[in-house]
Amino acid sequence: MGTRLRSGLCVLIVLVGLLGPSGIGSVCAQNRRPKNVQAAVRAKWSGTPLILEAGELLSKEWKDLFWDFIEVWLHSEDGLDSYTAKGCLKKIVEHGRSLLSEPLASLFEFSLMLRSASPRLVLYRQLAEESLSSFPLADDVISNNEETLETNSKMEIKKSDPLLVGVNPKSPGGKCCWVDTGGSLFFDTAEVLLWLQNPTELAGDSFQQPELFDFDHVHIDSSVESPVAILYGALGTDCFRKFHVTLVEAAREGKVKYVVRPALPSGCEEKIGHCGTVGTRDSLNLGGYGVELAMKNMEYKAMDDSTIKKGVTLEDPRTEDLSQEVRGFIFSKILERKPERTSEIMAFRDYLLSSTISDTLDVWELKDLGHQTAQRIVHASDPLQSMQEISQNFPSIVSSLSRMKLNDSVKDEIIANQRMIPPGKSLMALNGALISIDDIDLYLLVDMVHQDLLLADQYSKLKIPHTIIRKLLSTLPPPESNMFRVDFRSTHVHFLNNLEEDAMYKRWRSNINEILMPVFPGQLRYIRKNLFHAVYVLDPGTICGLESIDMIASLYENNFPMRFGVILYSSKFVKQIEINSDSSAKENDSQNEEDISSLIIRLFIYIKENHGIKTAFHFLGNVNKLRIEADGSADDAPEMHHVEGAFVETVLPKVKSPPQDILLKLEREKTFMEESQESSMFVFKLGVAKLQCCLLMNGLVFDSNEESLINAMNDELPRIQEQVYYGHIQSRTDVLDKFLSENGISRYNPQIIANGKPKFISLATSILGGESVLNDINYLHSPETMDDLKPVTHLLSVDAASKKGMKLLHEGLRYLIEGSKRARVGVLFSVNSDAHLSSLLFVKVFEITASSFSHKKNALDFLDKLCSLYEQNYFFASPTAAENTQAFLDKVYEVAEANGLPSKAFKSALPEFSIDQLKKHVNKVSKFVYRQLGHESGVNAVITNGRVMFPSDESSFLSHDLHLLESVELKQRIKHIVEIIEEVSWQDIDPDIVTSKFISDVMLIVSSSMAMRDRSSETANFDILNAQYSAVVFSNENSTVHIDAVVDPLSPSGQKLSSILRVLQKYIQPSMRIVLNPLSSLVDLPLKNYYRYVVPTMDDFSSTNDMINGPKAFFANMPLSKTLTMNLDVPEPWLVEPVVAIHDLDNILLENLGDTRTLQAVFDLEALVLTGHCSEKGHDPPRGLQLILGTQSTPHLVDTVVMANLGYWQMKVSPGVWYLQLAPGRSTELYVLKEDGDGSQEKLLSKRITINDLRGKVVHLEVVKKKGKEHEKLLVSDDDDHSQDKQGNSWNSNLLKWASGFIGGGSESTSVEQGKGGRVGKTINIFSIASGHLYERFLKIMILSVLKNTRRPVKFWFIKNYLSPQFKNVIPHMAQEYGFDYELVTYKWPTWLHKQKEKQRIIWAYKILFLDVIFPISLEKVIFVDADQIVRADMGELYDMDIKGRPLAYTPFCDNNKDMDGYRFWRQGFWKDHLRGKQYHISALYVVDLDKFRETAAGDNLRVFYESLSKDPNSLSNLDQDLPNYAQHMVPIFSLPQEWLWCESWCGNATKSKAKTIDLCNNPMTKEPKLQGARRIVSEWPDLDLEARRFTAKILGDEVDLQEPSSAQSQSSTRDSSSEEDLESKSEL
Repeated sequence: MGTRLRSGLCVLIVLVGLLGPSGIGSVCAQNRRPKNVQAAVRAKWSGTPLILEAGELLSKEWKDLFWDFIEVWLHSEDGLDSYTAKGCLKKIVEHGRSLLSEPLASLFEFSLMLRSASPRLVLYRQLAEESLSSFPLADDVISNNEETLETNSKMEIKKSDPLLVGVNPKSPGGKCCWVDTGGSLFFDTAEVLLWLQNPTELAGDSFQQPELFDFDHVHIDSSVESPVAILYGALGTDCFRKFHVTLVEAAREGKVKYVVRPALPSGCEEKIGHCGTVGTRDSLNLGGYGVELAMKNMEYKAMDDSTIKKGVTLEDPRTEDLSQEVRGFIFSKILERKPERTSEIMAFRDYLLSSTISDTLDVWELKDLGHQTAQRIVHASDPLQSMQEISQNFPSIVSSLSRMKLNDSVKDEIIANQRMIPPGKSLMALNGALISIDDIDLYLLVDMVHQDLLLADQYSKLKIPHTIIRKLLSTLPPPESNMFRVDFRSTHVHFLNNLEEDAMYKRWRSNINEILMPVFPGQLRYIRKNLFHAVYVLDPGTICGLESIDMIASLYENNFPMRFGVILYSSKFVKQIEINSDSSAKENDSQNEEDISSLIIRLFIYIKENHGIKTAFHFLGNVNKLRIEADGSADDAPEMHHVEGAFVETVLPKVKSPPQDILLKLEREKTFMEESQESSMFVFKLGVAKLQCCLLMNGLVFDSNEESLINAMNDELPRIQEQVYYGHIQSRTDVLDKFLSENGISRYNPQIIANGKPKFISLATSILGGESVLNDINYLHSPETMDDLKPVTHLLSVDAASKKGMKLLHEGLRYLIEGSKRARVGVLFSVNSDAHLSSLLFVKVFEITASSFSHKKNALDFLDKLCSLYEQNYFFASPTAAENTQAFLDKVYEVAEANGLPSKAFKSALPEFSIDQLKKHVNKVSKFVYRQLGHESGVNAVITNGRVMFPSDESSFLSHDLHLLESVELKQRIKHIVEIIEEVSWQDIDPDIVTSKFISDVMLIVSSSMAMRDRSSETANFDILNAQYSAVVFSNENSTVHIDAVVDPLSPSGQKLSSILRVLQKYIQPSMRIVLNPLSSLVDLPLKNYYRYVVPTMDDFSSTNDMINGPKAFFANMPLSKTLTMNLDVPEPWLVEPVVAIHDLDNILLENLGDTRTLQAVFDLEALVLTGHCSEKGHDPPRGLQLILGTQSTPHLVDTVVMANLGYWQMKVSPGVWYLQLAPGRSTELYVLKEDGDGSQEKLLSKRITINDLRGKVVHLEVVKKKGKEHEKLLVSDDDDHSQDKQGNSWNSNLLKWASGFIGGGSESTSVEQGKGGRVGKTINIFSIASGHLYERFLKIMILSVLKNTRRPVKFWFIKNYLSPQFKNVIPHMAQEYGFDYELVTYKWPTWLHKQKEKQRIIWAYKILFLDVIFPISLEKVIFVDADQIVRADMGELYDMDIKGRPLAYTPFCDNNKDMDGYRFWRQGFWKDHLRGKQYHISALYVVDLDKFRETAAGDNLRVFYESLSKDPNSLSNLDQDLPNYAQHMVPIFSLPQEWLWCESWCGNATKSKAKTIDLCNNPMTKEPKLQGARRIVSEWPDLDLEARRFTAKILGDEVDLQEPSSAQSQSSTRDSSSEEDLESKSEL
């Protein structure tokens, strides 16, 4: 009561202070001074120079701006303002702004303050380090490094992080820049000049060009084939300027390909201009995350009673916003009137703030709280600031909100809107595309806004009107249907049955609505309607083809409700077509003699015509029967005598004349040869011949086996049901016709309609950047369509010196000759610099034709002939013939005349043309191709409106594929753009310019740049919501970014969104429409936390020196007597851990801070999470596949295992270039990585992964089994494979030293025989988890109790996520002192798994959900021991116990203590029924056999159970215990003997003497605090506690309070701290 009285008195005094001239108030202010909390997140890497980050950000706008910025900076003067961080920032921004237009310039400024380009510089550091270490020149530097490392290791026990490769390299021999040419390093411009005279000679034989990446800065003037020179250095240093000038000149002369990788080696900070050091002096503080202080509700006392160490903390200089109203007072006004009373007035304000904290309200006050909030926000002068203030300080504001008078119109509008959208739901869309609110973060949003602003900037340069730009940016492509159906309708399909007409189906019902009726899983619906058409495309002369026929026959005989058909073809015939191109194949019949497939097809057609389709199928079945009978093995293809025998057998009963005669006649006369060849030709044109056998299910392509057929049917069923439900399919509809007319394509080419994402490039920058290559192209058109608008543009990149290139060119011409109204073709020729003159001549003739005669009807025929002429005469001609250009020219003139083109034009242009000029032009083209496609010259590719395709198999890339590309791209990406562009009335442009070519160019630019956008295709109609009274609307006509949002301001997403929307509002002024959608009737407070979203501002940059004080989360005037818990809300890929925190961040009680004003916490961004999904086509994900990640020099730094759930995997990475590959051993024996559609069997591929931002990455891996290993299993259990195990070759045999899967803190695992401190035997692995200082205190006691009871080596595994910095500091010393090993492991919660909200429940989940993936693969067994357990026996005994092949072993709950019977919930109701006689186990101690656990997919099964149960808030109340007990029918548990876990609450004292471990379970009857119970129940506990505390104090340099609190004291302290709760209690009920 004393406290309350004192504070009440304080108010009185302060009020007196305001009213009269008394100064007593200040004394009181000292007693209840308000306290603050501050948190920051730092990057693990050292700071990066701001000026280099600016260059990286500008290159994201457009690659050439990087070089422009260098020039601008090199020619700028150092002003007086460039001695401070703020001055430098302004200077850099000013130079950047000179290169950009608004609002891109503002976004550039914000991104620079956000430091979002820093990871790219860390990546360059890694490359710089590799560059230096690959040459032994810097030997002396390296040896120095080693010495310092040694001395450090003596001082530091902690192991360094092997993943942090981006450590800044030391300057080599004091030099700050160097040039790497792959063959040598140059530290001096003189050496470079010498090298430039003859680049290749100096390099010697072993010369290898350094590898370039797509993020590299290649100088604009560099020529493609020149040798590479990479400059490592930093803008601002003298050496950089010198090297840069030299290399730019060399690049312009075509001597080098000049690349810059910005890096400032450590030690060079003094040698760089003033602004160069800004950002490097201090650690990098990040923004773009949230921090919450949640009010903790406590029932059991779970706070450590040892005294809090006083820390030296800094005061935050920031002032608070005093204009906000507090309990009716506006303090800024009061202070203006009474400035001399500042301290008393502020003390009064602090009192008001701390006394308004409310975590409960009466129900009637809560009722309209959501509506009152919406009203206050909408009526505020700055609605977004008001929303942020209310949602982020809700407990302090709620009482004043609830007293506000509500306007009915606000309430009515909200309720009306909630008929359209669920109350409390939040949505957000950027230019029409929905963004997932849960995954949104600042970095992602800035990137998305940036890409839209960039497009808007490009389109405005094309003079597209503003309204149209907005329309373009908010248009969404039609939903991407990967439902491409191959249109196989033709006479070549032989249907076996017809459900609608055949007599055998006449008893089936014909009501199509039956398909909507529910049936049992797997049950078929027998409806007399052709709904499923299974058409098999097969070669009847192959095993696969004949087996498919057998399968069709058996399904048909069993009345399977499906229409079956076949299309037959001959593979040999198709091969001939490919070789000879389709014209000559038909004439070339001599080889068809022995082609069995063609014979079978002809016989099949004969039998079908004469004896019906059933007999014809019977014939095919007989061929297979004879084939199998003859060999006795089913592995050989059919031979001629099988076919003849089958024909005789089939036809014999049907005919009068001998069947042999018919057969001879058919063979001799080649009857039906035409039909057979047409059928094969049809298959070739469809593009399905490559698949050998395939199934077309209503046109969708599948494998031909029975499993695929069932899957195909199940896939198709819901689509048909939907169409029937909406009435689109009725009893008369022809389903096949309907589907194929809507989605049919004429050809199947998996490269064009693959599941993978196609590669796109934007052609906008090339055209707008004045790169003339594209502007110079003369397009070819189909005859008589030259003046039509062409939405589709195919650019063919052709290497004129290769046969494949010429084949591609032929097909392109043929495509136009066949006719295309909507497309044009442009040709980009690349020819090597040393190419024959004839190649150059050919290119010249081609270009003259395209520019002068493309309107002529015969131009295409002429070009086609020209190509053939060029190929025949010059591809294989002798050099002398090739040089005889006159003969070639004469032929050209002749062919030109023959095609009606005037040869005069050629005669005048050709002899004169300058070869050098043409070479220059061709060189420009290859430079363009290199910049756009990243390929050296000589690449053949098709670029269709920005979509790039490299034909994988040129021989079968046909003009049909270009037609397919045209229709697919038009439908998916171009059509909706064309519709918008056609609306434009081009006003500011000379009408003569607006030709069909101009508009086609605009369409090309717009569609190619739009394809690069990374955004969702989901959308929502926000316009149906009313926005008059309950919405915040900012209209800005000039903005090209529009944001629609629906937000519940009183929700966690509202807390975050309010800050993010404010940032966007400040920097890019978008138009916004934010509809508020609060919950209508609340029964509890919606928010019980304070929240801050950390965003950088200009004030973070010092105006006195060159320091950046980084953004921080600052909570002013937090409640003193409430227990708060700090949680971080970071972007999904971040892994953060606390590194500075003196106080317990789980239990923050500010009144215990003493004199300290501000509690400080600093977190490190320890790593980014690389996640991915691994798949194997046609199979379940390859569960248990092992992946490793590293650099080229150290390929194995981290490892992981693929889960069965979605094939998910994750690893820790930092910025850099990494290589991901399969781990040596079982994984590489069976699998290879499949790279972009072609799994090459020869080499083990590694996938390169570039991490150059803070957004992480999701990687999709596809693997394929090696030839001959298709039926082997990846996980071979010990029972299956004893023999293999003996050879050490079972699936997890440790073939290479597995690095810890997740970066450890302890030393390496000790050997089996001899551990630390004389411990002998096999290591015991123990795993535990703790959060908060109290549980860490228990954890140390548990460790000591384990060690004192065993002589074997022990290794402890702790989950790193929740350990305090103190514990992480003490544990290395403790490990050394007591002789044990330890490792810290972590795993980021997967996005697809239902996330727990409360910290304690997350901790429980970590105990059970990720056991298969959180430990390194080499670990075979681990025991979980609760932190608050005391061990009295040798844990080795438990470790070695045989748990009978079960993955888990737990102790059942004891039942001796009868007082607790009322609490044994598992004896009644749901649990009793579910357990069916099995025992309910306690989760405080359990053994995990990890090998068995992984092998039986126990982890995957537990996650599936968890996912289905956890969505119900009432299930899994003790998550870590209920889950394994619930799942034990699927994941069996071995029950350990009772003595392995004793706890007083459940077991009673009779069995205590036999206990091998004692657990401090909470007692639901007495609710006795943990510490009190520990001292009372466990006799050795006080001594162990004292030992652990003494040791901790010694390490941290504290004094330990050796006076044990007496029981009376501890009881009183219990009563003092208001009865507090910790959910840990419930876990062991």
